[in-house]
Amino acid sequence: MISEEHPRYQSLLLREKIVKAYKEGVLADSGMIAHGRGEAFDYLLGEKTSRIAAKTIKTAAAALILAEKPVVSVNGNTAALVPEEIVELADTLNSVLEVNLFYRTPSRVKAIESVLKKAGASKVLGVDEKKLKYLDGLKSPRATASPDGIFSADVVLVPLEDGDRTEVLLNSGKMVITIDLNPLSRTAQKASITIVDNIVRAVPLLIKEIKILKDKNVSELEKIVNDFNNKQNLRESLKLMSLV
Repeated sequence: MISEEHPRYQSLLLREKIVKAYKEGVLADSGMIAHGRGEAFDYLLGEKTSRIAAKTIKTAAAALILAEKPVVSVNGNTAALVPEEIVELADTLNSVLEVNLFYRTPSRVKAIESVLKKAGASKVLGVDEKKLKYLDGLKSPRATASPDGIFSADVVLVPLEDGDRTEVLLNSGKMVITIDLNPLSRTAQKASITIVDNIVRAVPLLIKEIKILKDKNVSELEKIVNDFNNKQNLRESLKLMSLV
């Protein structure tokens, strides 16, 4: 039992979720390493959403609303940390969820599908091997893409992503939005829009922003997206980390 008075209370709760997900087969062992790496960057942010991240979340919300076919990609860490929130996000967007894993095994795919359905998802793509297509230029198991999901999407939200797939998705003409605490990662550097924040804070804020912006006209939303510069966003995020 973790005391709520512990100075690392929230952080330790997230660690427990990660360990639990690993034991239940949702998360690969490398996912625990990835979480620890992100946690280190979150310390530099003061474990709070910065004004820079808040602005980027607004931009991401506008881009997702404008999308003709947005898709939310889900890996083990995402399913472990924000299952209910990621389902709510997809529902708010009238979008679809698709499982995509680097360490892909049938048991992990099924475990993540189960977590998402328990969280309220009515449909989860990327689980039927026979129906999957494969992205050109990517040799890892993350090349899988549902024809009704990522393969035909125009905007893909890929939280906690690896850089090689981000590049392939971009090269196929898709906008890529990512949530990554490390502004120096290849994913963060290559993505169209990078939210430098902890996913447990970013996803609820993204849902809130979508609800605020969804009734705005197209020109207003396009201006939000067009005025955004991801390179500047990353520079400002790095500068903020250096000043904490």
